Amino acid sequence: MSVKKSIPKVDGMGLMLGKPAFTDDLAPADALVVKVIRSPHAHAEILSIDASRALEIPEIKCVLTYENVPDRIFSRAGQGYPEPSPYDARILEKTLRYMGDAVAIVAGTTENMVDVAISKIKVAYKILPAIIDFETALDSEVLVHAQGDSSSMFPIGHDPSRNLAAQYSMKIGDLEETLKSCDVVHQATYYTQAQAHSMTEPHAAVAYYDFQERLTIISSTQTPFHVRRILAKNLDVPLSTIRVIKPRIGGGYGGKQAIHGEFYVALVTQMTKQPAKLVYSRQEVFRSTYTRHQMRIDIKAGAMKDGTLKAIDVDILSNTGAYGEHALTVLMVAGSKTLPLYNHVEAVAFRGDVVYTNLTPGGAFRGYGAVQGNFALESMMDELAGKLAIDPVEFRRMNMIKEGETSKIFEVMGEGTEGTAMIIESCKLDECLDWTIKNLDWKNKYPRTVVDENRVRGVGFALAMQGSGIPYIDMASAIIKLNDDGFFNLLVGATDLGTGSDTILGQIAAETLGVPSDKVIVYSSDTDLTPFDTGAYASSTTYVSGHGVRIAAERMREAIIDKANRFFNVDNATFDGEKIIAGNETVSLAQFSTTLFYSEQQEQLVAHGSYVGTKSPPPYMVGACEVEVDKRTGRIKVIDYYAAVDCGTPINPNLVRIQVEGGLLQGIGMALYEEVKVTENGRLFNDSFLRYKVPTRMEVGPMHVEIVDSYEPSGPFGAKSVAEIGIDTPPAAIANAIYNATGVRIRTLPITSEHLWREMNK
Repeated sequence: MSVKKSIPKVDGMGLMLGKPAFTDDLAPADALVVKVIRSPHAHAEILSIDASRALEIPEIKCVLTYENVPDRIFSRAGQGYPEPSPYDARILEKTLRYMGDAVAIVAGTTENMVDVAISKIKVAYKILPAIIDFETALDSEVLVHAQGDSSSMFPIGHDPSRNLAAQYSMKIGDLEETLKSCDVVHQATYYTQAQAHSMTEPHAAVAYYDFQERLTIISSTQTPFHVRRILAKNLDVPLSTIRVIKPRIGGGYGGKQAIHGEFYVALVTQMTKQPAKLVYSRQEVFRSTYTRHQMRIDIKAGAMKDGTLKAIDVDILSNTGAYGEHALTVLMVAGSKTLPLYNHVEAVAFRGDVVYTNLTPGGAFRGYGAVQGNFALESMMDELAGKLAIDPVEFRRMNMIKEGETSKIFEVMGEGTEGTAMIIESCKLDECLDWTIKNLDWKNKYPRTVVDENRVRGVGFALAMQGSGIPYIDMASAIIKLNDDGFFNLLVGATDLGTGSDTILGQIAAETLGVPSDKVIVYSSDTDLTPFDTGAYASSTTYVSGHGVRIAAERMREAIIDKANRFFNVDNATFDGEKIIAGNETVSLAQFSTTLFYSEQQEQLVAHGSYVGTKSPPPYMVGACEVEVDKRTGRIKVIDYYAAVDCGTPINPNLVRIQVEGGLLQGIGMALYEEVKVTENGRLFNDSFLRYKVPTRMEVGPMHVEIVDSYEPSGPFGAKSVAEIGIDTPPAAIANAIYNATGVRIRTLPITSEHLWREMNK
């Protein structure tokens, strides 16, 4: 049995031993060093670029500017095609929209000489007014995209004349009348910050021509097939002439779900015919890639005295920065992956604007809007329970979604089968709630316990849901071939970001075939050699790619049995994973497969499978914590964090726990530590790990993760996703715990010690 088994990651030992496996490791030794000149201004126009002195240096092979690269407008977002993000970016452009935007590309034989060349390039700028505060961006006189040549492939409310990247609204029921009928109505505004991905490996890309003169890209990308498509279209070359290889990746978290350096190395290689590589500096990663979308979330909710929740009204303003990648979809997920938690309401409204500013672009980030929406919604649920004088546990239990139920939001916001709302076939929120509350000892600790005259502790919790891929959009494929000696190759386009998906998909194949996991050798993410997969995002890999693998493995079993019937001239052959029984003959799979290659009936057995989801079954989680606050300083310490997750069948329980723990740590960072800080002129202040602080296990107490027994009928072997759900609960759970400890409600993230101290002393 391979499923529900905690086998080690297939790449774990190699990575532990430091084997060359990452993009920079695989670059040709003679690759040109590529660097990017970045804008020193938040908003400016290039008046002139003089690269003549740089080009006099023999080691410098090319300098690229907006004048000698393709002039095409596109979206950098690695999403399904046609993309739901606006087309508003160019490879290089005369107008610079944030401090860190690309000005020019320099390539040379050594890093030192490239640095010298950059110092000799003279750029004249016309400084333009900039928008830094996203709350003033809508309908401002200052336009981030004043040229008016951006567009969208869908009616997403894109209107650059208003600094509007995207807009969305939906409404169910009569909200105004329902709110009037409520005994208690509460309204509040919450703010979530821009957060940096802080992955271990910086963005990197390599380009070279192979011996067939095909352009090969090695990239630390989450979406190799999208990279190939976007490159081919905007470089105006046939798709067949580009190959994209994804090696091992040192973390992505959504930050590598886009085109970043791939264009630059591809253009250098096109121009010079030499290999080229670009590895972002840590400062570039902070300044010039992505952040989480900053949001202001206004919520109004109404309930009856008996605790019946009747109405929720949500209004969001989201900051997409200089470009609109993922602008619409992140906004929508803030509602679609939170509001169905409370599916018994009579009326619900959700609307939002996504605005441009002259800041580092917002983009995909683990949680993808759900973590922002969850912080606001789950803080509001605690506040509303307080107004009703009802224990927040019982308030949730009365109103939360349950197995066998649905929500109209699933239908309105595109979840589930077309035209009908998705029925929740697996939901163990009640069991998750019971486990966390019991293990946290809620009854004895709620709302607070006093440690001494200076220290007080409080408990808090939050519910969360996410999704498992994007219905009718995410597609994944797999190919399995049987080799002599009875082992299999599994070829998948799915992208392992360090999450262990190669291991998980190998386990699904092995379970379906009935063979041990070590008999399945996985190869992934090479656009020439592996079949199509939309990529590693939207918590899709286990659910969507897993089904593709399952289908391919089922067909391989059928092919083995069919071949055995023909080979042995019987009609009732069977295969148990180790041996084939055909009439009176019994042969091992190793013997049979070797015979297939060395007999008169030679044949290579190959099977394929593809899958497109028609629903997105949510994983669920309850996160609960105890925090300690020092009233003298406002210092906050997470004493314990308990998380119970319903992710269906855990294909690899150990990898599930690792995913959840990693998500919890990032969520705690968002709640207490992390914030992208900019000065008044738009300069990023904390663009290094010396200034941008992420929590480690030294700052956080024990994390206790429980996998609640569940089975999702639509998932491969009953599995749902687990990649993102862990990040969702900490901001609200910690904010609720701090309130219970101190009586101070903080509605702006991160909740720093200074912030809390000031509020406690008002």
